Amino acid sequence: MQSIPSSPAIPAQALPSVRYLPIGFFGAVMSVAGLALAWRLAHKFYGVDIAVSNAVGIAALALFAVLALSYLGKAVRYPDLVKQEFSHPVTGNFFGTVGISILLLSSVISVYSSTAYLVVWTIGAAVSLALSAVMISRLLNGNGSPTSVVPAWLIMGVGTLDIVVTGGAFTEGWAHEINLLAAGIGGVSAIVFFVLIFSRLVHHEPLAAGMRPSKMILVAPFGVGFIAYVNLVQRVDMFAALLFYFGLFLFAIISYRLLVKPPPFSLNWWAVGFPLASLANAALMYSNAIGGAGLGLIAIVLLSLLTISIAVLSIRTLHALATGRLLTA
Repeated sequence: MQSIPSSPAIPAQALPSVRYLPIGFFGAVMSVAGLALAWRLAHKFYGVDIAVSNAVGIAALALFAVLALSYLGKAVRYPDLVKQEFSHPVTGNFFGTVGISILLLSSVISVYSSTAYLVVWTIGAAVSLALSAVMISRLLNGNGSPTSVVPAWLIMGVGTLDIVVTGGAFTEGWAHEINLLAAGIGGVSAIVFFVLIFSRLVHHEPLAAGMRPSKMILVAPFGVGFIAYVNLVQRVDMFAALLFYFGLFLFAIISYRLLVKPPPFSLNWWAVGFPLASLANAALMYSNAIGGAGLGLIAIVLLSLLTISIAVLSIRTLHALATGRLLTA
């Protein structure tokens, strides 16, 4: 009797696992928290119901709690994977998203408790400064590959600038000195890294398709830099205006390039959220300080784009999670 040949084995689809949770997913917390702060400014300047900002802020806090517990679980169960992620020349930079998330959440909760605001801000500042020191020290070891020079390098510079963005209320004492320290580190780091990244994008091979959304991080130093500078000098002047307008110019260019040929959806698309949030917040502040219908329209358009973008990213992420296409190999 002739035997029937067996069909080739079909590999089982990998089940979602916390081992595949990338540290960069904390960029989603940054994006949602930035959206909450933008709607808070809309409440302050345009009288929008504060409930919108409060609801988004609660969502940001809940998302951080879920991700923090999940990544802690990954660290306990798969410590070697976390060490590899931290030591990697590209993904290691995304650990800065944790510190930035804590800083932004300190601003979210500032309206509820001034004490909690100071405590959380201090923790976020310490984490961001420590990570900046580690990452910059690592770069000085030399022998870096040009392909490792990616927009994610800016996260460390932006991280220290966010200390000033979220700690702008602290204008005296030790907290003010921390703000000045962070502004110095973040400002110079952002300039140096921006030049290096721009040169790499011009002179070397293009970024892989999955990393193309991270180009939007190039906008962040200008949106964040605007807010940090205004918080330090307590006014909107010509230098602040130059930061805002170049960030707006860069946003228009990168957005066009992403829309013409969008890469497939992945968690990397969350890299778009926070830079847009920083620019929207800067636009709201600039419009309020200078006035004019044109600037007001720009601020409203950016806030609308931010809101739509975060909504779309949230829906796509939840759908991918529900269908088992997220957190898999």
